Amino acid sequence: MSKDQSEATRLCDLGRAVVDLEMKAIGEARERIDERFADACHHMLACKGRVVVLGMGKSGHIGGKIAATLASTGTPSFFVHPGEASHGDLGMIVPSDVVMAISNSGETEELLTILPLIKRLGVPLITLTGNPGSTLARAATVNLHVGVQQEACPLGLAPTASTTVTLVIGDALAIALLESKGFTADDFARSHPGGRLGRRLLLLIRDVMHTGDRIPKVSTTASVRDALLEMTEMGLGITTVVDDKGVLQGVFTDGDLRRMLDARADVHDSLIVDVMVRDCKTVSADLLAAEALQIMERYKVNALPVLGEDARLVGVLNMHDLLRAGVV
Repeated sequence: MSKDQSEATRLCDLGRAVVDLEMKAIGEARERIDERFADACHHMLACKGRVVVLGMGKSGHIGGKIAATLASTGTPSFFVHPGEASHGDLGMIVPSDVVMAISNSGETEELLTILPLIKRLGVPLITLTGNPGSTLARAATVNLHVGVQQEACPLGLAPTASTTVTLVIGDALAIALLESKGFTADDFARSHPGGRLGRRLLLLIRDVMHTGDRIPKVSTTASVRDALLEMTEMGLGITTVVDDKGVLQGVFTDGDLRRMLDARADVHDSLIVDVMVRDCKTVSADLLAAEALQIMERYKVNALPVLGEDARLVGVLNMHDLLRAGVV
């Protein structure tokens, strides 16, 4: 084995050792989820305000993530820096809130400084500490033990396994609350309108369909040649066929053209009403774009006419529209 290979093996072994150690720490934390965890959930479920998360240093970084996860899963929450809290930001906490304080030692000076003021507010105090006998843990309404036997850092100094366990317990709280509240995918999408899931769950067909002069359509008196010209101009691989009242009568697609050619049918003199598909799939403009995608996939079509009242044509939706909108 070359020197480079030997070094690569050593580094991989070190990495695996860290993962193994942190997996073991998470397993131990799992066994500590008991009635205290349920009590913490009950306090947060009963909260009429927000869950205010506090933490210094690495615990602060973890606290910020926990607050963000809570907020995005149906539990209003935000992070406050303990150092700033003692210089005015404590005013962000009101009696209807719940406070979650994170400290591995349970003796973080900035947290202990504002502890009497938090207690004076009378808000429930949930603490995540590595030392259940610490000052912070003893002052808590509910303390969740997130201590570890060993940090992944060989010096035992850098928070590693302990921050991982704290993050996991934070996720466990957030998801337990999500389930208890009946928080749905639609609810999640409303707080993530810019994300892919938000687009999939909130975007309506009317938001992306072709309307007005952008709708490919011909009359029932048109020839197949007229229909082909319309399809070429609009570039959607489909044309709709409507009567003089704008009511949909059928569709003609690229696939229908290929089938005509295979059958050696006359594409120049045939009338569109003789070759169009009358029993075509249609959708409503108020349907979710994600539902239109399911219909397209189920029936293996790339475009759908969109109908309004009295079967009148109001738009056409193409698979490329869904791609551009990020629904696919």
